[in-house]
Amino acid sequence: MNIEELREYCLSLKGTTECFPFDDVSLVLKVQGKMFALIPLDNPETQITLKCDPEKAITLREKYDSITAAYHFNKKHWNSVKIDPSVSQRLLIELIQHSYNLVVAGLPRKLKEELNNS
Repeated sequence: MNIEELREYCLSLKGTTECFPFDDVSLVLKVQGKMFALIPLDNPETQITLKCDPEKAITLREKYDSITAAYHFNKKHWNSVKIDPSVSQRLLIELIQHSYNLVVAGLPRKLKEELNNS
């Protein structure tokens, strides 16, 4: 999967929008205004940064060399996934979905209802 395919998949998730933060070097993907993925556009290595629950983050980092800790925006439980042959498309989709679901689960009830009704 390349960056454009990752972007398209993320945007296919219900309620997902994209924006450029103040630095214009990253693409931020959000659901109901809450970030779940970050794609750096200035990095020569293809990668995506995703939210992850703490236990899963540790397990993934131990299992895959291409997954490293990411502390973007001072968040403790994010993984940076380098897109290389060791990461299958299936795993990438699973990780993106996990990040998306974590953010949706943490949304206030009103925002969840809006998402379900859209």
